[in-house]
Amino acid sequence: MERERWATRIGLILAMAGNAVGLGNFLRFPVQAAENGGGAFMVPYIVSLLLIGIPLMWVEWAIGRYGGSKGHGTTPAIFGLLWKNNLSKVVGVFGLWIPLVVIIYYLYIESWTLGFAIKFLLGLVPSVPANGTDPDTYLKPFREFLTAYVGTGEDIISPSLYAYGVFLITALINVWILSKGVSGGIERFAKIAMPTLFLLAVILVVRVFLIETEHGTALEGLNFLWKPDLSKLTDPGVWIAASGQIFFTLSLGFGAIITYASYIRRNQDITLSGLTAASLNETAEVVLGGSLAIPAAVAFFGVANAVAIAKSGAFNLGFISLPAIFANMPAGTFLGFLWFFLLFFAGLTSSLALMQPLIAFFEDEFGLSRKHSVLITAGIVFFSAHLVIFLNRSLDEMDFWAGTIGVVFFGLLELVIFMWLFGGSRAWEEINRGGIIKVPRFYYYIMRYITPLFLIILLGAWAFEYVPKVLSETHWTVWVTRFYIGGLFLFLTLLVFVAERRKPKEVVCE
Repeated sequence: MERERWATRIGLILAMAGNAVGLGNFLRFPVQAAENGGGAFMVPYIVSLLLIGIPLMWVEWAIGRYGGSKGHGTTPAIFGLLWKNNLSKVVGVFGLWIPLVVIIYYLYIESWTLGFAIKFLLGLVPSVPANGTDPDTYLKPFREFLTAYVGTGEDIISPSLYAYGVFLITALINVWILSKGVSGGIERFAKIAMPTLFLLAVILVVRVFLIETEHGTALEGLNFLWKPDLSKLTDPGVWIAASGQIFFTLSLGFGAIITYASYIRRNQDITLSGLTAASLNETAEVVLGGSLAIPAAVAFFGVANAVAIAKSGAFNLGFISLPAIFANMPAGTFLGFLWFFLLFFAGLTSSLALMQPLIAFFEDEFGLSRKHSVLITAGIVFFSAHLVIFLNRSLDEMDFWAGTIGVVFFGLLELVIFMWLFGGSRAWEEINRGGIIKVPRFYYYIMRYITPLFLIILLGAWAFEYVPKVLSETHWTVWVTRFYIGGLFLFLTLLVFVAERRKPKEVVCE
């Protein structure tokens, strides 16, 4: 059976950009920038983009297109083509495990944005004190609003029935779009969602720029965000944060780019298309994401309070502070609806990409139909998500092992397998084949030497700083989560070797 293909180049670019544009662009990036020196953060951010982001992005596009030309769209099989060793398939399991673990908690967070959007649209949101009240009192109603929504509990969480109902709706929306296929579902949705997302973001940015209170203006917030604190450049933590943000924002090391790229035709351009998709993501993050949450918080609460809010976390900024600010404005409930609907579209384009690797695995390696592959994948995700919904600490644990350490580790493995075991010359030829533009030659040496070294240093720094703290955690909910996600890895490994016994015939797809 012939594999699906992207119907149009613009659809491919928008789908790839949608994979990258997610909640991190509008929630995580401004917090990271505010915490790590404002404008100074952009120096290691840009360096990381050039030395990690762009080269690894081209590598993932090339790996995916190469695998797709052989009839495979996931890393266990593709790594087996690149490196003729049984260990390659085990290494490739990470390309299924990471997106699966991430989508388990990402889907639930995505459902919060839809739930809050509906609440704002219907006007079912708290009232706020008059402007000028101290932040703690001002934000208290929305802090309680979020707590009532997701629930509380030392060990077992009790979410609201409304939150669970919206989670079901969110899961069904994902299943419905995915069931339509790559071109008929994901691509068609991306063509609608991405322009809508940018339009909503621009509307909100314009409105935020008009904010002016006794504490300041949004322009002062921009000045705070981009004014460089150069002393931060000597702090290794800032470089680690910037590198991690590049992985997060470009969806590197998640396996999703490789799967999406496997639906590209054998000689279709990936150099310019990949660069265009990455540029769209960076525009959404740096220009739009950097112009919303922090500038609004500075205008309402002043610089010092805005920094404190940012340091309290992305959830506090996006789900408590910003909706409270919008609620105090004229037509505030509608602005709040636009904000959360923007986040929902951003989350949805990413969740579709995160579910696609496992779907492609069932289609390519087991020969299952699209419908059955989607239902099996959705069933695994839906069942597993209850761990996050009801078990305290499980979300943070999954995010650390898969969404933080895992993606960097897997990105390093991708580079080693493609640029060293497959062969640097063959890899370079694969990247540039059919390209509208040619990648500058110096990037060959960056991909082969500098980026792997950069990732080894990054992994070492993270391991030194965080792993001892994480392993010292003895709470039972943490260990239940670890055993569960470890069990998922073993389960996927078993599936890979069962699929290998079937020995699917390789095909060349033009």
